Amino acid sequence: MLSDKETTALSKFLSLVLRHKPQTINLTLDDNGWTSTEELLEKMNNTGKTIDIDKLKYIVDTNAKKRFAFNNDFSSIRASQGHSVSVELGYTPQEPPSILYHGTAEKNIASILSSGLVKGNRHHVLLSSNTNTAITVGSRHGKPVLLEVAAGQMHYDGHHLYVSENGVWLTEHVPSQYLKLLNNIK
Repeated sequence: MLSDKETTALSKFLSLVLRHKPQTINLTLDDNGWTSTEELLEKMNNTGKTIDIDKLKYIVDTNAKKRFAFNNDFSSIRASQGHSVSVELGYTPQEPPSILYHGTAEKNIASILSSGLVKGNRHHVLLSSNTNTAITVGSRHGKPVLLEVAAGQMHYDGHHLYVSENGVWLTEHVPSQYLKLLNNIK
């Protein structure tokens, strides 16, 4: 249906307009990050991104990180997490596994070990339940470094953690006392 290159390009564009800059195509997101599927398709096509509902469903279904979600009747779509625009995803606090992971670039470690993991311009700090995903994320920003997060202890101590529809764990901040630097990345 779509080549890998086309799928990647359209997926990146969807991330841009559904997570960060809906104004790029004059798209409106509701308070929970949802937008009309029909409006999204129309506005993407108006900017030269050739896409129809079948291609959009394919991108959502095959996205390895499950970054996007449809509502039950496919009339609305949103990004699952990672927004830098103001949205309320409607997630409720959950009890996490005892250990989660965060991948970052080596250049960020001194600041992280001092201040903890901060969300920056995003809504949440993103955490993974497996090391491979965390390392992949860290690799996007430079030489990867893996951090172990004492998520169970954070929860016990009153910090809220949420899990998105695609299994990514979210929190406002991870104080440095809950972090452990893992040095054995291969």
